[in-house]
Amino acid sequence: MIEQFKEHFDKLYQQPTAIQTAVADALAGDDSVLGIAPTGSGKTLAFTLPLLPKVMPGDGTQILVLSPSQELAVQTAQVMREWANLIGVKVQSLTGGANLRRQVKNLHAHPDVVVGTPGRVLHLLDNHKLKLSQLQAMVIDEADDMLQDDTLAVIEDIERATPINTQLAFFSATKSPVLDQLGEMFGRHVDTFDVRDTDRSRGPIQHVYLAARTNAQKAATLRRLASLKDFRALVFFNSTRTLHYAASRLTHEHVAVGTLGGRQRQTEREKAMRMFRKRQIKLLLTTDLAARGIDIPKLPGVINFDLPTESNTYVHRSGRTGRQGERGIVVNLGDDHDIRDLKKLVSDLDVEIKQFYIGQDKLTDEKPAPSAPVVKDKPVDQVKGPKSSAKSTPAEPSAPKKRRKKKNRKNKGIRLKHRRQNS
Repeated sequence: MIEQFKEHFDKLYQQPTAIQTAVADALAGDDSVLGIAPTGSGKTLAFTLPLLPKVMPGDGTQILVLSPSQELAVQTAQVMREWANLIGVKVQSLTGGANLRRQVKNLHAHPDVVVGTPGRVLHLLDNHKLKLSQLQAMVIDEADDMLQDDTLAVIEDIERATPINTQLAFFSATKSPVLDQLGEMFGRHVDTFDVRDTDRSRGPIQHVYLAARTNAQKAATLRRLASLKDFRALVFFNSTRTLHYAASRLTHEHVAVGTLGGRQRQTEREKAMRMFRKRQIKLLLTTDLAARGIDIPKLPGVINFDLPTESNTYVHRSGRTGRQGERGIVVNLGDDHDIRDLKKLVSDLDVEIKQFYIGQDKLTDEKPAPSAPVVKDKPVDQVKGPKSSAKSTPAEPSAPKKRRKKKNRKNKGIRLKHRRQNS
């Protein structure tokens, strides 16, 4: 680590994490690497600190970082810019949803580092607005998710536009089969550094569930959770349709929520993230793609409104909380059948999911006592006296009311017209 970075690092952190130590020499030495480490273990700094010192300011784009979502790209650019400013290196983000004309204009300033989403980067490459002839390193963040389906084809197209000796770096929190084929896919040797068993940066996380069967019951549970003191959470959905349904229900009940997902403008996404970080809203409703990799310091919890269908998805979702040694809680919503399936899904993750309840201003594992039934008092006579043995005489029947005879209104308009003509 260069001296400028070391002074700044010592002010912010006590020591490097396992992944930062593992890949430092390989990245500094121009080797291609695959780094696998738990979420929240400092993977962004793991490639930022070794790669930035190799940049020659003003020589064109030399580092390209690809991220799966706009939010993660903006977050990564902010982190890298903080360190790049110490050595006079320019960083620019290129994301879909942001103003394209402004991005093209900023490229005229020849940024040294570009952080972007694959679709927008390829678009600018195809239109000859972004040039990668001087590229030294390309980083693919959240590689297990990025190297699939259409996104893989886009990344391969981008890689073909880079010099043949470009250094590649892949980072992920989980290992999928595609990561075993990196050498064949990109035609170079890739060293693997897996520190999941040795990393100690994660804090203690509770995994619990609250009973809720329908979406309406789940939305009502979210409203109760939002009322708990000091509780904030990312709420995950499997579809934007369910996300918008829950957001509509909560907004109708005057619960302040934000959303990430669907066809939102970049400014709307940034506003939701900013309000959530400033604790102006307690629940941020999102999908897996939108929230992949984002870092929210000291986030108390994660809520699975829709339960994940893959164990890797559960790992990435739960990784949003309990970061940097902080405590966290993962709350799953579902009925007995849903939770039974979830426990089977995460059986290999060493996760124990217990039933919890919403008590007095806190989540608890103690089942609340059933409330006593309310017994209504019988009406008491105003004047109490001895019961009379004589039978009371029945009241005389009231005379039936006269029914008002309805006037025949049939053909009223015709009759009036006829009268006017004869008058």
